Amino acid sequence: MIDVLQVSTIIALVLLAAAWYLSYSASRLDRLHAKVEGAVSALDAQLVRRAEATLELATSGSVDPATSLLLADAASEALERHTHQPLSHDPLDGQTFAGRESTEGDLTETLRAALQQQTVDALRSEPGSPGADGLSRVEASALRVQLARRFHNDAVREVRRVRAKKVVRLFRLAGHAALPQRVDFDDDLPPAVLD
Repeated sequence: MIDVLQVSTIIALVLLAAAWYLSYSASRLDRLHAKVEGAVSALDAQLVRRAEATLELATSGSVDPATSLLLADAASEALERHTHQPLSHDPLDGQTFAGRESTEGDLTETLRAALQQQTVDALRSEPGSPGADGLSRVEASALRVQLARRFHNDAVREVRRVRAKKVVRLFRLAGHAALPQRVDFDDDLPPAVLD
């Protein structure tokens, strides 16, 4: 027969294992939420760099005045939106993108319209010129935006996967943290730039 001491020991071990598992799960979820917040901050920084690079290209004097005006307007709008609607840092809300997807999508559309093949060829024909350097910065920053957005969305997907587990919901391991949201907008580079 099993005596009371053995039963007590088994129950204590089971409770200890359950407590460890819950603590580990809560800690992991906290790290994943921190990863999402870091990823949205990195995305925000890359979007600012893309807008600044676009503004630099617009003011380089290497593109025609109409294209320059379009690029400057879209880049200024993105930078203004960044300044006036920064990321939300409400501790219960998490860090959000503040609804800036449409502005960033508009900048992408403007870049696609402005950087047609002949414009890109003309800019690349003078290596080392302000226009060529500006184009290179726009291209590099646009690629970093794509990577940062994908990294952010992967982190969001992982948080959502973990938070969907029954044990996480049952024991409310996420606390009051808001469920992170994907950031989706058009960030494809203009085809002429990819050549």
